[in-house]
Amino acid sequence: MPSADAAGRGAPSATGRSAALTVFPVVGLGEIRPGDDLAALLADLLCGPHDEESPVPAGIADGDVLVVTQKVVSKAEGRLVAIDPVDADAKRALVESESVRIIRRRGDLLITETRHGFVCANAGVDLSNVEAGTAALLPLDPDRSARRIREALEHRHRVSVGVVISDTFGRTWRQGVTDVAIGIAGIAGVVDLRGTADATGRVLEATEVCIADELAGAADLVMGKDRGIPAAVVRGVDPRWLRTASVAGEIIRPPGEDLFR
Repeated sequence: MPSADAAGRGAPSATGRSAALTVFPVVGLGEIRPGDDLAALLADLLCGPHDEESPVPAGIADGDVLVVTQKVVSKAEGRLVAIDPVDADAKRALVESESVRIIRRRGDLLITETRHGFVCANAGVDLSNVEAGTAALLPLDPDRSARRIREALEHRHRVSVGVVISDTFGRTWRQGVTDVAIGIAGIAGVVDLRGTADATGRVLEATEVCIADELAGAADLVMGKDRGIPAAVVRGVDPRWLRTASVAGEIIRPPGEDLFR
């Protein structure tokens, strides 16, 4: 089974970063449709009988982190709407309906703030990897979506893991896109290193690491944008990262601390 390894040397640093992480793609889930019990499907796939053809060696285990793409979560939760893909006015109206504020406009592109507090392109409305004439919207509460999947794994199979719901965002001032966490459960959003020492012994004063975003980006290396792989398991995370958390509570920057809004 292909995997991506991120190996380091020596003991974990002050961040709690592990000496090595392994990322496994989760294959075999199949097409997800509105009303499907995604949490149960993932739980059965990852915790069922395992052999050398199984998606994750030895099955998902305590301490692993399961990363699931927003698209399959939105499909299962029925967050799909019909839209004419060539009707720019219809798409613009849909984006505006999913936004609480329009921050910038440039042609057909809108940078908006969603009701979740995300600042992103077109309110996360996405026409890729869905049926023609359909758009996928962000889950209403991605943190809750992550909790449901985590609880299904815990209650059905007695395995305790972290869960990240990931989506693809652009970055201000940088080209290209990367996956970030829009919902989490059982895994830290941010690890605060302020007051700890760096490798030279100097005390860090401003460093906070968004662990959840880093895990989402790592998982995307094996999921990709064009492979139809909607989930991945990250193995080897430091146990100190596994705790109650939420994107809404830890990652979204409060407006009062935002220099650009």
